Amino acid sequence: MSQKNLFIIGVFAIICDNSGKILLCHRTDMDLWNLPGGAMEIGETPWDAATREVEEEVGLKVKVEDLLGVYSRPDQNEVALGFICEVLGGNLKYTDEADQIEYFSPDKLPTNTNHEQLEAIQDFAQRHVRAKLRLQAGVSPRDIYFGKL
Repeated sequence: MSQKNLFIIGVFAIICDNSGKILLCHRTDMDLWNLPGGAMEIGETPWDAATREVEEEVGLKVKVEDLLGVYSRPDQNEVALGFICEVLGGNLKYTDEADQIEYFSPDKLPTNTNHEQLEAIQDFAQRHVRAKLRLQAGVSPRDIYFGKL
Protein backbone atom coordinates (compact mmCIF):
# COMPACT_ATOMS: atom_id res chain seq x y z
CA MET A 1 0.00 0.00 0.00
CA SER A 2 1.39 3.38 -0.93
CA GLN A 3 1.95 6.19 1.55
CA LYS A 4 -0.81 8.23 -0.14
CA ASN A 5 -3.37 5.58 0.87
CA LEU A 6 -2.50 5.65 4.58
CA PHE A 7 -4.68 7.64 6.94
CA ILE A 8 -4.47 8.52 10.59
CA ILE A 9 -7.83 8.08 12.28
CA GLY A 10 -8.11 10.01 15.50
CA VAL A 11 -10.77 10.30 18.15
CA PHE A 12 -11.51 12.84 20.84
CA ALA A 13 -14.05 13.27 23.61
CA ILE A 14 -16.23 16.11 24.81
CA ILE A 15 -16.74 15.58 28.55
CA CYS A 16 -18.74 18.04 30.64
CA ASP A 17 -19.14 18.44 34.36
CA ASN A 18 -22.50 19.12 36.02
CA SER A 19 -22.20 22.86 35.39
CA GLY A 20 -21.54 22.47 31.64
CA LYS A 21 -17.80 23.12 31.77
CA ILE A 22 -15.71 21.16 29.25
CA LEU A 23 -12.73 19.01 30.20
CA LEU A 24 -9.44 20.01 28.58
CA CYS A 25 -5.97 18.64 29.16
CA HIS A 26 -2.68 20.43 28.65
CA ARG A 27 -0.32 18.50 26.41
CA THR A 28 3.13 17.59 27.65
CA ASP A 29 4.71 17.75 24.17
CA MET A 30 3.59 21.30 23.32
CA ASP A 31 1.97 24.27 25.03
CA LEU A 32 -1.59 23.50 23.94
CA TRP A 33 -4.82 22.60 25.68
CA ASN A 34 -6.97 20.02 23.92
CA LEU A 35 -9.82 17.60 24.32
CA PRO A 36 -8.70 14.15 25.49
CA GLY A 37 -8.15 11.73 22.62
CA GLY A 38 -5.68 10.13 20.28
CA ALA A 39 -5.28 7.60 17.49
CA MET A 40 -7.33 4.48 16.89
CA GLU A 41 -5.59 1.14 17.16
CA ILE A 42 -6.05 -1.78 14.80
CA GLY A 43 -9.09 -3.88 15.65
CA GLU A 44 -11.06 -1.32 17.67
CA THR A 45 -14.13 0.75 16.88
CA PRO A 46 -13.82 4.54 16.99
CA TRP A 47 -16.01 4.73 20.11
CA ASP A 48 -13.92 2.09 21.88
CA ALA A 49 -10.81 4.06 20.92
CA ALA A 50 -12.32 7.20 22.45
CA THR A 51 -13.05 5.48 25.77
CA ARG A 52 -9.58 3.92 25.84
CA GLU A 53 -7.85 7.20 25.01
CA VAL A 54 -9.75 9.13 27.69
CA GLU A 55 -8.81 6.59 30.34
CA GLU A 56 -5.16 6.50 29.22
CA GLU A 57 -4.84 10.27 28.95
CA VAL A 58 -6.79 11.59 31.95
CA GLY A 59 -7.86 8.56 34.06
CA LEU A 60 -11.63 8.72 33.55
CA LYS A 61 -13.87 5.84 32.53
CA VAL A 62 -16.43 7.17 30.08
CA LYS A 63 -19.32 5.96 27.98
CA VAL A 64 -19.85 7.35 24.48
CA GLU A 65 -23.28 8.95 24.25
CA ASP A 66 -23.25 10.38 20.75
CA LEU A 67 -21.17 11.29 17.73
CA LEU A 68 -20.41 14.99 17.66
CA GLY A 69 -18.85 15.12 14.21
CA VAL A 70 -16.27 13.95 11.73
CA TYR A 71 -13.32 16.27 11.22
CA SER A 72 -11.00 15.90 8.25
CA ARG A 73 -7.53 17.20 7.37
CA PRO A 74 -6.99 15.90 3.83
CA ASP A 75 -3.64 17.70 3.60
CA GLN A 76 -2.40 15.56 6.51
CA ASN A 77 -4.32 12.35 5.63
CA GLU A 78 -6.12 12.66 8.95
CA VAL A 79 -9.72 12.07 9.97
CA ALA A 80 -10.90 12.58 13.56
CA LEU A 81 -14.20 11.59 15.08
CA GLY A 82 -15.50 13.59 18.00
CA PHE A 83 -17.70 11.93 20.61
CA ILE A 84 -19.85 13.28 23.40
CA CYS A 85 -19.11 11.21 26.50
CA GLU A 86 -20.50 10.69 29.99
CA VAL A 87 -18.22 9.98 32.95
CA LEU A 88 -18.88 6.58 34.57
CA GLY A 89 -16.00 6.58 37.05
CA GLY A 90 -12.29 6.89 37.54
CA ASN A 91 -10.28 9.81 38.84
CA LEU A 92 -8.54 12.58 36.98
CA LYS A 93 -4.80 11.95 36.89
CA TYR A 94 -1.79 13.46 35.19
CA THR A 95 -0.07 11.24 32.66
CA ASP A 96 2.87 11.40 30.27
CA GLU A 97 0.42 13.01 27.80
CA ALA A 98 -1.33 15.51 30.11
CA ASP A 99 0.40 17.62 32.74
CA GLN A 100 -2.68 19.71 33.62
CA ILE A 101 -6.37 18.76 33.49
CA GLU A 102 -9.20 21.21 34.10
CA TYR A 103 -12.84 21.90 33.30
CA PHE A 104 -13.40 25.22 31.53
CA SER A 105 -16.47 27.23 30.72
CA PRO A 106 -16.95 27.22 26.91
CA ASP A 107 -16.75 31.02 26.91
CA LYS A 108 -13.55 31.09 29.01
CA LEU A 109 -11.22 28.64 27.29
CA PRO A 110 -7.45 29.12 27.49
CA THR A 111 -6.03 31.24 24.67
CA ASN A 112 -3.70 28.38 23.73
CA THR A 113 -6.51 25.88 23.11
CA ASN A 114 -6.00 23.82 19.95
CA HIS A 115 -7.78 25.88 17.25
CA GLU A 116 -9.15 22.79 15.51
CA GLN A 117 -10.72 21.60 18.72
CA LEU A 118 -12.18 25.05 19.33
CA GLU A 119 -14.27 24.35 16.22
CA ALA A 120 -15.45 21.07 17.75
CA ILE A 121 -16.36 22.83 21.01
CA GLN A 122 -18.37 25.39 19.00
CA ASP A 123 -20.08 22.51 17.19
CA PHE A 124 -20.93 20.96 20.55
CA ALA A 125 -22.49 24.22 21.73
CA GLN A 126 -24.64 24.35 18.57
CA ARG A 127 -25.46 20.65 18.13
CA HIS A 128 -28.95 19.56 17.22
CA VAL A 129 -28.52 16.52 14.98
CA ARG A 130 -28.13 13.01 16.39
CA ALA A 131 -25.97 10.44 14.64
CA LYS A 132 -25.84 6.65 14.74
CA LEU A 133 -22.87 4.67 16.01
CA ARG A 134 -22.89 1.37 14.21
CA LEU A 135 -20.36 -1.43 13.91
CA GLN A 136 -20.83 -2.99 10.50
CA ALA A 137 -19.85 -6.62 10.82
CA GLY A 138 -20.09 -9.53 8.40
CA VAL A 139 -19.28 -9.67 4.71
CA SER A 140 -18.30 -6.33 3.20
CA PRO A 141 -19.42 -5.08 -0.21
CA ARG A 142 -15.77 -5.15 -1.30
CA ASP A 143 -15.62 -8.86 -0.53
CA ILE A 144 -18.79 -9.49 -2.54
CA TYR A 145 -17.96 -7.32 -5.54
CA PHE A 146 -14.24 -7.96 -5.80
CA GLY A 147 -14.44 -11.70 -5.38
CA LYS A 148 -12.84 -12.25 -2.00
CA LEU A 149 -15.51 -14.74 -0.91
